[in-house]
Amino acid sequence: MSAIRLLVLGAVRQHGRAHGYQVRNDLEYWGAHEWSNAKPGSIYHALKQMAKQGVLLAHEVAPSTAGGPPRTEYELTDAGREEYFRLLREALTSYDQKADVLSSAIGFMVDLPRAEVAALLRRRLWRLAEWRASVTEYYTPEGGPEQLGHIGEIMNMWVHSADADAAWTRGLIERIEAGAYTFAGEGEPFVGVLADGQENPYGPPAGQVHDGRP
Repeated sequence: MSAIRLLVLGAVRQHGRAHGYQVRNDLEYWGAHEWSNAKPGSIYHALKQMAKQGVLLAHEVAPSTAGGPPRTEYELTDAGREEYFRLLREALTSYDQKADVLSSAIGFMVDLPRAEVAALLRRRLWRLAEWRASVTEYYTPEGGPEQLGHIGEIMNMWVHSADADAAWTRGLIERIEAGAYTFAGEGEPFVGVLADGQENPYGPPAGQVHDGRP
């Protein structure tokens, strides 16, 4: 799974309707341009592609009073909402997602009910344990990596990564079940979006902004 698809769908959904620069600005506000492939060109390309695929609905709006071409605003279609929640659930459940995909899912997890998120993360724990067990069929952690020569360091890294990932996942489940954060159906969750025209403190300086927005 590509993180950009989940990120763009989630960002558009938070606004209801959003143009490309709003989506880009929000993702930069979250720092997604640092930990994912959510670069300006990727964002605008994803918007156009998903509109062609029927996942997003494109609306042309009048140009600004400052001039320039008409902006395009996007909103999720029914297929887009279905795709968004499918990607979100898949990213929370899978043990082998890249860090940017999992980070994107954590950023949007409050769009799901609390109990469902905890259940998805438990499924992730189970899959992590299953994968770790498949590694230890060939590698005994107690014996140290030297038992397989320097190649053993690869499996040693996998086991340590699985253990650290499982510990983090258990901690997140505990925090969620203890009442942390506001999930779907519980009230207004935290939404990190910038108002149209609001300066982004984490984006590039105003003079360096290249707006290739559709």
